[in-house]
Amino acid sequence: QTEMIRGLTRRCTSSRKDGWNGVCKNQVRWKGEEIGRDREFKIDYDPSEKEIQQFRDDGYVIIPKLIDRDRATHLADKLDSLFKGKFETGVYPDEWHWREGLSLPNVTREICNAWKCDREIASLVLSPQLGSIAAKLGGWGGTRIAQDDIWMKPPHHGKEISYHTDCAYIPWKEVTVWVALDDVSASSGTLEYIKGSHRWSKLPDESHITGEFHAPDASYTRPLHAEASARNLSPSDLKDLTIKVEVPAGGCSFHDGNLWHGSGINTSNHWRRSIGIHLIPSDASFEGKDVGYIYGRYRIHNSTEMHESFFPILWRRDGYRSPWLSSFLNGSSSLGM
Repeated sequence: QTEMIRGLTRRCTSSRKDGWNGVCKNQVRWKGEEIGRDREFKIDYDPSEKEIQQFRDDGYVIIPKLIDRDRATHLADKLDSLFKGKFETGVYPDEWHWREGLSLPNVTREICNAWKCDREIASLVLSPQLGSIAAKLGGWGGTRIAQDDIWMKPPHHGKEISYHTDCAYIPWKEVTVWVALDDVSASSGTLEYIKGSHRWSKLPDESHITGEFHAPDASYTRPLHAEASARNLSPSDLKDLTIKVEVPAGGCSFHDGNLWHGSGINTSNHWRRSIGIHLIPSDASFEGKDVGYIYGRYRIHNSTEMHESFFPILWRRDGYRSPWLSSFLNGSSSLGM
């Protein structure tokens, strides 16, 4: 059998199909490129010394093109079915915020660790090139995945996400890759950064960082203004430091896990869909870490090891990569096997 879906040819050797969209555990072609046996995204970008220095000085770097627009659009088109609970691998995500018929239609939707649910999303999230880029930006010897986040912000009224830092939730050194799957601009509620805020020292009380997150009742900037007030920064100072990520579909930004960021209402006529990929050093462990329920559920008894079945290593300077990733991505094995 052969079928075409937005330029994607799927070849099935039997009538049995796995998953919601006719995904077969064999060959897949994307505009002539075979990705069923090697689904890894080919990413040509490599940060320059100037970009690495900008990342360390400002806390972010914005890249107009990371992946092809067509690949971004194809991934974006898969997200709606994920939120309907149709998971190609049969594995559920770790978090699933938004249920059809139960949740408000204007709330920004989020799924955590969709890479476990869908191999094509995994092919981007688990990319060795992304691992290499994050290691260079962060000054690490290697990279592993902490988690991903799928975001869908509805048109016309898609709600805000409060300002926060990723390291308030992810207690390791961390680099986030935020990949736009649609064209994003200020009107679509794109990601906003506070330039240089990753260098702010920690405050004695930081409880304001992890307050309301999805669709806050107060302004989405309230946690940021509480932080700024403690540092004697005025609203005018914050305005001067605010950077909005405006890139076409397939563009991205990389930011430091301690950089303050959030996003406003989507007032545009189209969806704002994206994938956030949270990467940490390959030698990260649970030692001395107070982890939340997502990470804590994968902690092995009497051990500080972050097991590669749950936190696979994407890239390491010596060439190592978690061995099971290849067979998982090509469909010949399940998670961690």
